[in-house]
Amino acid sequence: MQVSTQFTISIHILAYVALYQDKQKVTSDVLAGSIQVNPVIIRRLLSRLKNHGMITVHRGTGGTFLAKKPSEITFLDVYNAAENLKKEGLFHFHEHPNPACPVGRDIHHALDGKLAEVQKAFEDKLATYTLQDVLGDMEQIESAVR
Repeated sequence: MQVSTQFTISIHILAYVALYQDKQKVTSDVLAGSIQVNPVIIRRLLSRLKNHGMITVHRGTGGTFLAKKPSEITFLDVYNAAENLKKEGLFHFHEHPNPACPVGRDIHHALDGKLAEVQKAFEDKLATYTLQDVLGDMEQIESAVR
């Protein structure tokens, strides 16, 4: 299992927007330069973040702005916006276990509840961190460097 880079890129986007929305026009090209990815990837993620109510995007001369306070944007919010999870969630179960095999017949029953618990614990932990936590850590790091 691995969470894709879309999650961390989205956190990067939100942190950049939070720090620079009042200082410069934040565009997909600017963000792509900071993250060093193709602007198309940024535009796709901006659209998802916007659809989940975390940012607003003003076309033309406007730029990108947070739609919520950094303390109101949890990692779980970002994860749900950025990752394209199928209905089964984190774990994609192999689709056709052999029903004639005792293991194949029973594996879903033996694993489904456990995997649901792992996913819930993962989501509960993500909900404890916010964009404000990231910004605070970045501020501490920057202070230590000075």
